[in-house]
Amino acid sequence: MMTNSENLRDVVCDLLLEIEREQVPSHVAIRRMLEKYQYLSAGERRFISRLTRGTLERQITLDWMIERFSSVKIKKMKPVIRTILRMSVYQIKYMDGVPESAVCNEAVKLAKKRGFKNLSGFVNGILRNMIRNPEKLKVPEDDLPVCYSQPRWLADYWEQCYGRENTVKMFEWFLREQPLTVRLRKNGLTPEMFQRRMETQGVEAVQNPLIPEAFSLKGFDHLGALPEFRDGLCTVQDVSSMLAAKAAGVKPADKVIDVCAAPGGKSIQISELLGEGGKIISRDLTESKVALIEENIQRMKAQHILAECQDALVYVPEDKASADIVIADLPCSGLGVIGRKADIKYRVTLEDIKALSKLQRDILTVVSAYVKPGGCLIYSTCTVTSEENEENVRWFQEHFPFEAESLAEFLPERISADTVKRGYIQLMPGEYGTDGFFIARFRRR
Repeated sequence: MMTNSENLRDVVCDLLLEIEREQVPSHVAIRRMLEKYQYLSAGERRFISRLTRGTLERQITLDWMIERFSSVKIKKMKPVIRTILRMSVYQIKYMDGVPESAVCNEAVKLAKKRGFKNLSGFVNGILRNMIRNPEKLKVPEDDLPVCYSQPRWLADYWEQCYGRENTVKMFEWFLREQPLTVRLRKNGLTPEMFQRRMETQGVEAVQNPLIPEAFSLKGFDHLGALPEFRDGLCTVQDVSSMLAAKAAGVKPADKVIDVCAAPGGKSIQISELLGEGGKIISRDLTESKVALIEENIQRMKAQHILAECQDALVYVPEDKASADIVIADLPCSGLGVIGRKADIKYRVTLEDIKALSKLQRDILTVVSAYVKPGGCLIYSTCTVTSEENEENVRWFQEHFPFEAESLAEFLPERISADTVKRGYIQLMPGEYGTDGFFIARFRRR
């Protein structure tokens, strides 16, 4: 059993090293760890989650601070020492409830416990020096990468594409607390009933102004503890993802193919609109991803839906011109969801964006053949790059018998953009309170 703050910091150190060394996505690593330590109190679990997420989120800023006091460059440090320093500086700078002396003491203990007794004085010296000289921790506001803890290439790229003001807005959004968003199952609880239920459990549930069945949740221990989630009355899904499913304009008897579907949010949302004769085939690349779709299908008691393991790059001849709608929410750089998955910004490069744009075109070449004449294809990504979004829209219309179709009748009236009637929309991070997301609708001629 874990009873003291030293052990909690030990867990955080393990998590951060796993994310860095093994390239495990942060949201996956944190979820696994919290599942493993369910016996911890809600406060202890919040401490682990906050310190892990915060250290990742502010890593570039933290490294800048550390190098103000260290003669050793951050990249030259032992990974364990670097990790201990980052998580300690985060506590000193951003966690008011943690005494600074305790942070130093626990960092020294952790360095010794991890086999670095000879470097414990180095850790202690840097942290004590920081506490004595807080004025040196003030970040330069005109240096966007340091101020908002974003890669320099991304700051330069977005500033060139969208201007400094919009870039700052996106970076500010990423540093905000990102509440969990859920969607209520159709024909289940009304929004009013759901809100009352959350109140009785001490959970803050805020209804989304764009989609009445969407709620952001705060103040719960873990999702599995909510009966409404366990019983399939709601599911985790961001508002931007819900909008992409709505853009499909599904009718009850439609056949739908969702080609990159995990974890199945859009597929299940669409399945709730289908009736007898309607069907959705929900596919993804690996058995583990398909298992995740099936788990959500069962929990949500979804009907008219079949999960399959299928590489979207491999053509399925029997699907030729068979689908009324194809949903292609394709692999992308993920830059629109940095606020939820901070480690993305440390992994993606400009070269990745180019490679992903080509991958998206390769998949569209295959799956567009599944759309019957007069049918629709929905193309979406969770990123904010013209190469993966607007340029792919232009390319697709130039090479395939599809034309862009207005999204106006499918999206909430509050969403207004010049491009909506031209068949696509780029939602910027924070705009309408959503992640950064791109949606395009095409009709096959």
